[in-house]
Amino acid sequence: MTSETGTKVGSSKRPGVFWFQARKGKAMKRWRNYIIGICSIAVAGLVGAAAFFFWPHSLPQVQASKSQPTGSELIARGEYLTVAADCAACHTTKSGKPFAGGLAFKLPFGTIYSPNITPDKTAGIGDWTDAEFVRAMRSGVGKHGEDLYPAFPYSSYALLSTDDILAIKAYLMTLASVADPAPENSLAFPFNQRPLMRGWKFLFVPWGPFQPDPGKDKQWNDGAYLVEALAHCGECHTPRGLMFQRKQGVALSGGDVDGWKAWNITSDKDYGLGNWSDEQIADMLTAGHAKDRGVAAGPMREAIDLSLSKLPKSDIDAIVAYLRTVPAVSGDADHKAARRKEEELTAGSTPTSASLQAGKDIYAGACASCHGWNGEGQFNPHAAILGGHALADPTASNVVRVVLQGSSDHASAPGKTMPSFAKTYTDAEIAALANYVVEHFSGRKGTVTAEQVSEAR
Repeated sequence: MTSETGTKVGSSKRPGVFWFQARKGKAMKRWRNYIIGICSIAVAGLVGAAAFFFWPHSLPQVQASKSQPTGSELIARGEYLTVAADCAACHTTKSGKPFAGGLAFKLPFGTIYSPNITPDKTAGIGDWTDAEFVRAMRSGVGKHGEDLYPAFPYSSYALLSTDDILAIKAYLMTLASVADPAPENSLAFPFNQRPLMRGWKFLFVPWGPFQPDPGKDKQWNDGAYLVEALAHCGECHTPRGLMFQRKQGVALSGGDVDGWKAWNITSDKDYGLGNWSDEQIADMLTAGHAKDRGVAAGPMREAIDLSLSKLPKSDIDAIVAYLRTVPAVSGDADHKAARRKEEELTAGSTPTSASLQAGKDIYAGACASCHGWNGEGQFNPHAAILGGHALADPTASNVVRVVLQGSSDHASAPGKTMPSFAKTYTDAEIAALANYVVEHFSGRKGTVTAEQVSEAR
């Protein structure tokens, strides 16, 4: 059939059709995600209306147990708990004042800023009562009754004991007071309507503190408390659903954090930690690297530097014991760790097609001197990247981000710092480097494009 102009109906030559076909995929996906988001918020609103009279907004009756320490022992306990909960990571900006807030969480629908939690009575929490602080940690409700957003991980902190929450507050009250208020959140409608959070919390936040399993020993229960509550590992390592809730049916099977992949830490032998030794898990948690398992970067390295590396060995052993029992969850083939044989990890091992040669040249000039062609590190174990999930991921999302952002502890210690190459190489060059790294170390074909690197910037 033809139109009056002689153009075949349905042909891509029809005016506007080629343009539409080239763009409809992205546009439809964008609108679909937006509609899903709106529908999810609407459902949360309806549930919130039903939950209005049920979700605890009133101040709880708070009293420490008889076993709660006092004085300097209470402050020391609170400091330990604050470190284990990794509070500094979210409430301190880079080069900012400790716990003064202001760290931006950029979301598809706006930006949320972490609050000031120093003892300042105006900008911080200096005039909060114990009951108000416990309510915020357990129920996600602020001092003035406002519903808090789940960027604050109260869905995990709800499991904390009252004694531990009060100890954290006692320690925070000893910090240097900072009068700087955090910036106001900037969220699009309807996400800026805080009452909608009541429905979300009603559905997805635990209603009571952690209860030890009487069938397990103390070490296992301590590990469960750390992983599920205090260290809130599931906030990053558990995938999210349409309403941003943690999908507990596949808990700890991997998630995404600001473009970084948080890997599967269940007991699965192919996709998780099932084939890791206890020593390898402990080394990763305390040092950020483990032999034949790669290195930590991005948010995980920050969690290790500021929190996990400072915990006593007994805590690390408890975490390992608990993770060993987490039900195994598999994944797709691309998320399975893979590595080439040692004899293949040489400068000439990876086929140098035109698309890979540029990446190989960059690796030779900027990477090999530290990491080596075999990935085992030339000078220290911090440069040993071989065996990590990141090098076997065809999308190379973590590789791209560590190349762009670099990797360092907060002290930028020599031997523990990788510089940022964002200003050194173009998007196309970083894509080529990432694809070469994936193929060289895992044998898989990288799929990174310059456009994806541009988005990651």
